Amino acid sequence: MARLSPLLLAALLVIAGVWIVDVYTHLAPPPADRSGELREANRTSLDSVAAFRENSIHGPPAVDLASYRLAIGGTVGRPQNYTYGEVLARFPGEGRVVTLSCVEGWDATALFEGVRVIDLLEASNVSPSATTVIFSALDGYTTSLPLDAVRDGRLLLAYRVNNLTLPRSLGSPFILVAEGRWGYKWCRWVTGIDASTEADYRGYWEQRGYANGGELGRPSIGR
Repeated sequence: MARLSPLLLAALLVIAGVWIVDVYTHLAPPPADRSGELREANRTSLDSVAAFRENSIHGPPAVDLASYRLAIGGTVGRPQNYTYGEVLARFPGEGRVVTLSCVEGWDATALFEGVRVIDLLEASNVSPSATTVIFSALDGYTTSLPLDAVRDGRLLLAYRVNNLTLPRSLGSPFILVAEGRWGYKWCRWVTGIDASTEADYRGYWEQRGYANGGELGRPSIGR
């Protein structure tokens, strides 16, 4: 049996190390302390928060709530920059049991509590010409959805899950609960919501071949 050269062996060890770090970074569960987590709501069994895989670009970013601002802009009459507390205080909250289905083949069902995205947009006087809503995240991730889908689906920008404050791994302070869409449409660590007339806007994964609509029941790859 041939022996590997020291140089090749060293290279393989480096590659293995990078792979292990990447797996740990993206699959590591949230902190173990989940006291008070609900496991049932509306007669529906809920998956633990630990069932949700972390899917950031470079590892979950840490958000400083003291300086955090949620920007509402684009084709709106009154752009806004809300603090975390202002979002919770100014807009009515709503809870909904929703399943996230990932293109990687896993899913998880949880009770999400948050504010309606359309309420945020309407408070900023969203333009009648807007057709699209673009979501931006702290880690540079972006995705979009039709404005009609955001409005008709009453999609939530969630800050709680299973009766817990949204953990860092799941997108603290806010995750878009893109109900009825593949997981890559569930933007985490949301920092910006922009109304747009760009109906064919393509976000991070959409630029890399994923379907722009992202509807469940349809192929996730392709236009």
